[in-house]
Amino acid sequence: MSATHPIFACWPAQHPDRLQLFSAPTPNGVKAAIMLEETGLPYEAHRIDIIANESHDPAFLALNPNGKIPAIYDPDGPGGAPLALWESGAILIYLADKSGQLLAADPATRYETIQWVMWQMGGIGPMFGQLGFFHKFAGRDYADKRPRDRYAAESARLMGVLDARLADRLWVIGDDYSIADISLLGWVRNLIGFYEAAEIVGFDRFAHVQRWLDAGLARPAVQRGLVVTAA
Repeated sequence: MSATHPIFACWPAQHPDRLQLFSAPTPNGVKAAIMLEETGLPYEAHRIDIIANESHDPAFLALNPNGKIPAIYDPDGPGGAPLALWESGAILIYLADKSGQLLAADPATRYETIQWVMWQMGGIGPMFGQLGFFHKFAGRDYADKRPRDRYAAESARLMGVLDARLADRLWVIGDDYSIADISLLGWVRNLIGFYEAAEIVGFDRFAHVQRWLDAGLARPAVQRGLVVTAA
């Protein structure tokens, strides 16, 4: 891939030497933005209007055939060759390796961290997203509340797992903030904020999660990352 990649026909790069972020302020989308702000890697952000279906524009699909945000284009990827990358968890790991930050070099801790990122992607994300649909959006009009209750119960269970994990540590992996925390912050924030699901999952029970969320949201890089593609 090169600077002539089709993505730039619709979203031109003003700084083509920098890493290019294509995203939106969703729980998955903010992961990459927060990571870039935390690491200090030079980048340029492009907002993808998912409501206007821009993630299914042919130019975007040339970058990510799955048609989802976030995606990145690194003009200086491995071996100096350009790299296009999608899937938020893969992006977190890539940026951690590129910057040498927020993912331990020690193999055991590294895989423990990746394990929690995968847990977020396979559990927290899908379950919270479905709960949001059935609790706040079109699904709330369904007379049958069993789907909502199912996702509420599983979301609460997952919160319990996270709360227990945080009972004796500052961050998900321990004393050190990592990509595991970044992967989760936007989703937990969305659950009790945008999805308005704090009551239905009994969020007040999870004091350790609340403490962790407050600490994460207080980080300046997190605050910046949450709004990078909001405008």
